[in-house]
Amino acid sequence: MKGLAFWAVILFFIGHLAGQTQQGSPADEAPYGPYPTNYKDVVMKWLNEQLVDAASARIEWQGDPQPADLGKNGEHIYGFLVQFRVNARNRFGTYTGMQQHGVLIKNGEVIKGLGLGYR
Repeated sequence: MKGLAFWAVILFFIGHLAGQTQQGSPADEAPYGPYPTNYKDVVMKWLNEQLVDAASARIEWQGDPQPADLGKNGEHIYGFLVQFRVNARNRFGTYTGMQQHGVLIKNGEVIKGLGLGYR
């Protein structure tokens, strides 16, 4: 009977550890911040501020957000990298063609844009 109790305790701890890994904790979020489940909304809001004609934007998402550090020279800029291609109208009303872009999201906000004309 002691052997059965031992294995029950072991299985309990394994299940507990697996549950913690799936749910995540504040320590798992640092330094990237929480996973941006609403990343498409965040990107669209940001694009509305960046594009001349955001309503015309055609977007191809290039996968799910991935943890990334986009800092340089020993400086760290942590967040979740979202890559996408966008085709939108320019100031002349013509489509620019699909262009690769990306953003770094942290805490529900774009903290860095990647592509032409972004910081």
